Amino acid sequence: MKVKVSISLKVLINISRIIVGVLFIFSGLIKANDPLGLSYKMLEFFEVWNFHWLDNYTLAFSILMIVFEIVAGIAVLLGWHMKLFGWLLLLLIVFFTFLTGYAFFSGKVRECGCFGNCIPLTAGESFSKDLILGLLIVFLFLQRDRVKPFLPRAANLSILVIGTVLSFSLQWFVLQYLPVVDCLPYKIGVNIEEQMKSPPGSRPDSVVTTFRYLRNGKMVEIINNNFPADFDDSYKLVSRSDKLLRKGNDTPPIKDFSLTTSAGNDTTRDLLQVKGYTVFMFVRQIDEPSPSWNKAFNLVYTFCKLKNIPVYFVTSSAETVQKYLQANRLSEGISLLTCDATAVKTAARANPTMYLVKKGTIIGKWGYADFENAVGALGELSAQQP
Repeated sequence: MKVKVSISLKVLINISRIIVGVLFIFSGLIKANDPLGLSYKMLEFFEVWNFHWLDNYTLAFSILMIVFEIVAGIAVLLGWHMKLFGWLLLLLIVFFTFLTGYAFFSGKVRECGCFGNCIPLTAGESFSKDLILGLLIVFLFLQRDRVKPFLPRAANLSILVIGTVLSFSLQWFVLQYLPVVDCLPYKIGVNIEEQMKSPPGSRPDSVVTTFRYLRNGKMVEIINNNFPADFDDSYKLVSRSDKLLRKGNDTPPIKDFSLTTSAGNDTTRDLLQVKGYTVFMFVRQIDEPSPSWNKAFNLVYTFCKLKNIPVYFVTSSAETVQKYLQANRLSEGISLLTCDATAVKTAARANPTMYLVKKGTIIGKWGYADFENAVGALGELSAQQP
């Protein structure tokens, strides 16, 4: 009987190890495909908690957390140092459960970014996932003395080192060349203008709005827009409250996207309707007059002039970009457009990111380290009529 119990327990331990290890590696790899996405999610939490002093460290936190998640998953699968990693996993899942629980119950953060943009989960789904995962990790923590590595020490160390190096390397690559798997709404082949529309058959949020007015010393409540026939200036607004009855699904994939000139004119529709090719350089900011990608961009710009392709810099930090254009004598040939900061961050996962667009459809997309390939693509295009 004891033998059967021991075998059953061992099977449960191994199943739990496989589930936890694979899930951690899978989650880490999805995040490693877009570490800036996790960084921006951290910024969202810090803003809610008023932890602005940590804003400059979110990318470093993101990279290290992703590496640890992958390495922890590998360690669990290998059964390596479970006394140490048992504690680390327990602390990590407590932290994750707190974050997802806070997002779910407070409603201040809509998504937690557990699986990045590739597998978006609501706060409630993320919280439920962490509760289940937490039970498995607690079980492994209690049984950590029974878990033994099944490979030699040298092999375990080699696999962990390789996993660590690959985790850092993947993140370094995507921060320069863009995500390997593009799960963002600005992907090659999509039409930006179409992505700005609500999905077909979608429904808006169902909200009950309650207005409280003071009239002749009495409090009067008015639901939604059911104002009485005698409504006039004698009604003094005291407060308004909105209660969400049912969450809608009419949020477009691309939102807050607008291209505004220095004069304040919205040129979004006009530029997305241009029949020929257009190059958009999405830039978060430029901190120096001659960045590392400057030489490659000058070659891109030369080809654009030869092909009569207009070039626009799109940014939320117009001042820094304007200084760059002036320092490189590009102000006359390149137009500067401003756009919402969140939209620019989403479009420019590498800083900067170049888009080749034709009538609103994204034809090509390159991170700054890949501008040489952009030059090759431009060279294959026929010259446009000026």
